[in-house]
Amino acid sequence: MFEINMDDILETIGMIENENLDIRTITMGISLLDCCDSDINKACNKIYEKIVRKAENLVKTGEEISREYGIPIINKRVSVTPISMILAASGGNPLLYAKTLERAVNTIGVNFLGGYSALVQKGFAVGDEVLIRSIPEALSVTDHICSSVNIGSTTTGINMDAVKLMGEIIKEAAEATKDKECIGPAKLVVFCNAPEDNPFMAGAFHGAGEPDCVINVGISGPGVVRAALAKIPEANITEVAEMVKRTAFKITRSGQLVANEASKRLGVPFGIVDLSLAPTPEVGDSVAHILEEMGLERCGTHGTTACLALLNDAVKKGGVMASSSVGGLSGAFIPVSEDAGMIEAARSGCLTIEKLEAMTAVCSVGLDMIVVPGDTTPSVISAIIADEAAIGMVNSKTTAVRIIPAIGKDVGDELNFGGLLGSGPVMKLNTKSPAKFINRGGKIPAPLQSLKN
Repeated sequence: MFEINMDDILETIGMIENENLDIRTITMGISLLDCCDSDINKACNKIYEKIVRKAENLVKTGEEISREYGIPIINKRVSVTPISMILAASGGNPLLYAKTLERAVNTIGVNFLGGYSALVQKGFAVGDEVLIRSIPEALSVTDHICSSVNIGSTTTGINMDAVKLMGEIIKEAAEATKDKECIGPAKLVVFCNAPEDNPFMAGAFHGAGEPDCVINVGISGPGVVRAALAKIPEANITEVAEMVKRTAFKITRSGQLVANEASKRLGVPFGIVDLSLAPTPEVGDSVAHILEEMGLERCGTHGTTACLALLNDAVKKGGVMASSSVGGLSGAFIPVSEDAGMIEAARSGCLTIEKLEAMTAVCSVGLDMIVVPGDTTPSVISAIIADEAAIGMVNSKTTAVRIIPAIGKDVGDELNFGGLLGSGPVMKLNTKSPAKFINRGGKIPAPLQSLKN
């Protein structure tokens, strides 16, 4: 068992009280493979029973640990086996699964449940396309269900038929929830190289290679890193990297403590700590402000990608030494609407979607929580997905797109989701049509890097 020195935890008290350190999520992954049934109603009953049985004490346990150790635990979540796999055995209407999952969430009281998902990087299996086409309605009739679709990987290439379909699905999800600030696409992630053990929503699902039930923890703490850098204003870049590394180590130790305690109290194996810096709209809890503390006048200016590369690498190096098992996405997130500094930079025009795309080549995830004009065509959305997937595929890293067409709004307007999802300015896009390219379909072949054996 990985031992935690309590002196290290006491050192973080100031971080918690003054610098927005928190454990962003405890996520319980639950396999639903043993819930498959040729009768969809029986399958739904098995799913509800298993989730409630496994996770009935998740919220209570998280609150107890938070009180005892003084470490805020913001979210308690559940991820499940991609529902398309279960649908393959049952047939029928996939919305029955979405409503069953929502009922389970309401019973156990978690914040979100991820796994209304499909993995189609190599093609559509039984159940995949049916589930994907149901996503807009599923996200409109539920409040806590999150969805993801993996459309590519380094080993398989990019499924361009799926890319085309997801552009249409995202637009439909925005239309279906236009009376709720277009919240549907904010709960939908399109991945390349999706990890099986990601605790962060909206992209979490419980991979087929995972145990029957497992506890994964996601940490946060951008404010802690920024405060540490503020203490060394004259340091050179080497010293900046070292400070970030040391700070990430301390933050991750807290996450490891919570993971160990949750695992022990729930009687569920510990999986991974995801050591990502996950921002919030709160002032002082911004990844963009870390980059500005390094010396940028505003996030998005020239030098931003280099600063982000330094930050992401140092976070990984510091965090991996502090935990017995690191996984998930692990790095730095740049969700525009969820980061106060990113919001400011986007409003000012300094941060553009083209610069964000460049930044995604060196950080975790990708184009995240970006609001675009409501009249953006599905083919433009698909092309954005294809570009981002290409970065992930060629660089053997996870990339993703979570983009929100703001129906009825244009550049300069804003959507306000509230809570951790924050608010986002509508960003300008290049609208020259990529439709002919997207409509070709087929597959972008796997790159040479895939042939590693």
